[in-house]
Amino acid sequence: MYDAEGNLDKDHLVEAYAPLVKRIAYHLMAKLPASVDVDDLIQNGMMGLLDAINRYEDGLGAQFETYAVQRVRGAMLDGLRDSDWLPRSLRRDLRRIEDAVHRLEQQNGRQPTETELAAALDLPLTEYQRLLQEARGYQLVHFEDFTDGEGEDYFERHLGVHETNPADLLEDADLRANLILAIDDLPEREKLVMALYYDEELNLREIGEVLGVTESRVCQLHSQAIARLRARVLGQHGAAPAARRGRPPKKPAAGQ
Repeated sequence: MYDAEGNLDKDHLVEAYAPLVKRIAYHLMAKLPASVDVDDLIQNGMMGLLDAINRYEDGLGAQFETYAVQRVRGAMLDGLRDSDWLPRSLRRDLRRIEDAVHRLEQQNGRQPTETELAAALDLPLTEYQRLLQEARGYQLVHFEDFTDGEGEDYFERHLGVHETNPADLLEDADLRANLILAIDDLPEREKLVMALYYDEELNLREIGEVLGVTESRVCQLHSQAIARLRARVLGQHGAAPAARRGRPPKKPAAGQ
């Protein structure tokens, strides 16, 4: 991967890791609506790969492929956020679901059932499940929001940083711990869906075969699990679940 002068061979890296970009794009496509163009994901991913190559030259000190995957996937997700492909009406409905989850959990001291959530939203159960089905892809983009309040993940913000604020590290550790607890508190079927989806990397159809349900039903369970997690974690941290873009603003100097 290096040229005769000991520098990273960028052209070689781009050629070698282009298949990785395509693999990540098609993996994400399995979780997104058909309206999303895979070529757009690949194009954004290639930009992320180039960014990874340039940043890696700065001495970030990590295995390149590990870092490249983070940058490529992040570039694809940023592209999805910027395209604002999810209708505002559906975003509004999904916020309502999260609010209902949080409200009922606080009220009853347990995770609400689907029937209770539908009743709280004044919707027939079938209509509530239709909303969950339409949310396919929403959970993918915004699941990344758990990692940070300003659009960068833990890996990116702390890799190679020599003077990290200890308070920030404690906050990250606390957020991670609360997310783990929230996942553990999910209803058993939703917990299993999350484990098969993220740990075993099965697609929705394969998970449906394991559970003996349809792919649509798996999608509903996954969307509902994400709504529960966002309501629990973001509620605990007092964070607004609004979409975010761009880099975090620079902190003002002391005394400003």
